[in-house]
Amino acid sequence: MFIAKVVGSMVSTQKVATMTGHKLMLVEPYRVDPNKRESLVGTGRSFVAVDTLGSGVGDMVLVTQGSSARLTPETKSLPIDAVVVGLIDQVSLATGCIYDRKTEK
Repeated sequence: MFIAKVVGSMVSTQKVATMTGHKLMLVEPYRVDPNKRESLVGTGRSFVAVDTLGSGVGDMVLVTQGSSARLTPETKSLPIDAVVVGLIDQVSLATGCIYDRKTEK
């Protein structure tokens, strides 16, 4: 699993039947800033992930990738490689809170 920020959404009108009705989001993985360890920073990469929770652009989310993405009841029969499995409220290190959803919006 990894932390990611929802940076956009995607629409696909032509897709396999099992994917109909599933929301597709563009997510960018984030990591703890290796220099200051006081914030999360983007990696500059992006993925398409199926969203089963109703996340929106700007949300920090928890993403599962690979075969684990097909282990939820909602995704077990989907041809996917990434799924949003959690909406992140807070990220804390030993030094303190580095992300809080309440103060970011």
